[in-house]
Amino acid sequence: MGFISGKNRAMIRARFLLSLRANKFMKILFLDESGDHNLEIIDRQYPIFVLVGVIFDYDYYNKTAKDKIKKFKLRLFDSNKIILHTADIYRNKKGFESIKNPNFRKKFYENLNSLIETLKFEIVAAAIHKKKHLSKYGISALDPYLLSLEFVIERFIFSLDDDNKQGIVVAESRGKLLDNQLELAWLNLKIKGTRFLEPSRLAERIKNFKIIPKSKAIGGLEVADLVASPLGRRLMGKPTKENFKSIYKKFRRDGSNRVRGHGLIVFPK
Repeated sequence: MGFISGKNRAMIRARFLLSLRANKFMKILFLDESGDHNLEIIDRQYPIFVLVGVIFDYDYYNKTAKDKIKKFKLRLFDSNKIILHTADIYRNKKGFESIKNPNFRKKFYENLNSLIETLKFEIVAAAIHKKKHLSKYGISALDPYLLSLEFVIERFIFSLDDDNKQGIVVAESRGKLLDNQLELAWLNLKIKGTRFLEPSRLAERIKNFKIIPKSKAIGGLEVADLVASPLGRRLMGKPTKENFKSIYKKFRRDGSNRVRGHGLIVFPK
């Protein structure tokens, strides 16, 4: 985002926390991504775009999950100010320099895998293979982020339907221009719905949509970040440092325990 004064940051955070307190009996979807949405220049090393949503029940997130994430940071870094960001972890920077030490790295990933294993959340995600997407649809190919957003929001609403709850969506800020595009995409979904959801159904289930900077250290956004990169690497057949089995257990499933199409959309098919 553009420059935000300290006062405005405090107001944004206060409004966000107030919205959570005002909606106790809801679920919260936190969104983060891996890869870029650019279809004009496709990175050969990472030609995939992944949008991950992690879903928490409000009470559990507010009373338990945030505390677990805070204790994880304090236990390993003696501070809860550090922001769990996969790119910084992999590059050993912005507070993660100690991960260069093999013994600490082993301890870190053991604790990280335990955190992911014990936190109670559900994953809904979409992955776009950009070369295949562009090859199949040409100039009509939709922006990978906007396409993924539609897929993930649909699955979130299906999850809300399962428990007859309402929801809040919290997306990570991606800069002023991209945030504006995301706001417009969200408005478009509210007006037109999706191929499978009428706008009235979306309005009934989702009561708020927020864009929050990563610098705010919102625990749910950090968890989404920790899931997105391993999922992208896994889909490309690359090894992951994280225990992917712990992540895979969290995906939304149908009654036959199927993940594809229910908790994970890979596009094009």
